[in-house]
Amino acid sequence: MTTATVITVGVQVNAPVEKVWQLWTGPEHIVKWNSASDDWHTPRATNDLRVGGRFVSHMAAKDGSMGFDFGGTYTEVKTPIDKIYDG
Repeated sequence: MTTATVITVGVQVNAPVEKVWQLWTGPEHIVKWNSASDDWHTPRATNDLRVGGRFVSHMAAKDGSMGFDFGGTYTEVKTPIDKIYDG
């Protein structure tokens, strides 16, 4: 029997929630901030932000020695507005 692992990420940012959401989810922005260290980068990313949509970030060593895709499929999507108006 396989059990799912749940990972929760949290952070507090002093900026408008709409701007943070755009920077967190936009592929053109993900490639700018998604790196494990200074010698790694994310040269490409896709993000289909809907239930059933896929996300993929290709992470690579800047020296070209190795790289890999990190991705998955969304099973639930809650926008910041969903969070703001949760009752």
